Amino acid sequence: MKTKKKALLISGAVVLVAACAAVYALFFSSCYKISETVYVYIDNDDTSDSIQAKIETAARPSCLWGYSLIETLKPMTVHPGRYAIEPNEGQLATYRKLASGNQSPVNLTIPSVRTIDKLAGVLGRKLMIDSTAICEALQDSAFCATLSYDTATIMALFIPNTYQVYWNVSLEDLMKRMQKENAAFWKAEGRSELAQKLGLTPNEVITVASIVEEETANNTEKPMVAGMYLNRLKQEMPLQADPTVKYALKDFSLRRIYHKHLTIDSPYNTYKNVGLPPGPIRIPTVASIDAVLHRVDHDYLYMCAKEDFSGTHNFARTYEEHLQNAQKYTEALNKRNIK
Repeated sequence: MKTKKKALLISGAVVLVAACAAVYALFFSSCYKISETVYVYIDNDDTSDSIQAKIETAARPSCLWGYSLIETLKPMTVHPGRYAIEPNEGQLATYRKLASGNQSPVNLTIPSVRTIDKLAGVLGRKLMIDSTAICEALQDSAFCATLSYDTATIMALFIPNTYQVYWNVSLEDLMKRMQKENAAFWKAEGRSELAQKLGLTPNEVITVASIVEEETANNTEKPMVAGMYLNRLKQEMPLQADPTVKYALKDFSLRRIYHKHLTIDSPYNTYKNVGLPPGPIRIPTVASIDAVLHRVDHDYLYMCAKEDFSGTHNFARTYEEHLQNAQKYTEALNKRNIK
């Protein structure tokens, strides 16, 4: 009798261990054939079947029996978003993550680009929002007005840094986040006060910075370039900035600006119009914005690209000096047959 009872206990223990092992294998052990974190992107129109298909494609599980069983017993509400699956993650953890909407943020880098469609393309590739919807919104005067901008100044809203946002963030919430980051940027390091000392609004600083950005990639020289344009503004001279002409023409491939280009009738043509253009001609880098705020205080009024094609400039105080610099650069262009 004792032997039989002992055998039953052993059998029961074996069954219990086996059951525990099965439960562990189904719900807690890693079943994913991945060596690093992968992400599953859940859309508004996803279903239980399509979500499982996405998990299988991204994480290549040996099986999803545990996940399927839990989902069958307790169907989840679909929460759109970007969800991380870790190499050592169990199926129960995956289910809980998706069922609770515990998604992982994306690192969204606002790029220094020239046009709204380029910006929309970058955002559309990183977020759930369609790039066409972004582009249309940023070109809509009513939408821009809700953000206290217009279609000419809206690019000044975006400060080119990296931000953590959720993949399924709405366009409205994304813009609110950009407003918050913009305000924090101008508050930091006394930037608002520095802009006031220059007699410029933040949008105007960014407009000057966008021209500086186009003029040189040399961060060391940017405060000098900024100082020159600010000198022109102060003396109410036309900025005569070639990059604004390219923007007016919407031809960024131009390597030389000829007299025929300067006749275009556009508020962005700073050869024909005194003062700043209506808004920035690109999203400038933080380095260019800070270069304006910390511009070098000098008395130069002219600059011309150096004839050595170093990407830097010769500066001049008088128009006569400038003509000499311009002649050297023109000769260098002709020598290289640059049209």
